[in-house]
Amino acid sequence: MLNYYLNSNTQSNGDHEVHKETCPYYYNYKIGGNFIYIGTFFNEQEAVKQAKKLYPVYKIDGCAHCCPKAHRS
Repeated sequence: MLNYYLNSNTQSNGDHEVHKETCPYYYNYKIGGNFIYIGTFFNEQEAVKQAKKLYPVYKIDGCAHCCPKAHRS
């Protein structure tokens, strides 16, 4: 199980991406404090599903690098 975080900054395409705690993109940008803890999950699909429940007004997607199974979901 891994911890997952939602980037509160909007991507250029309007998405807010979910990242695993092991993602290099998460580590590169977490210093700015723009990540919201979503929870601990067995897989990225569960994490993206939970993020969509918590933030229904956001357009949410999984990171293409660390959450490819939930990317473009």
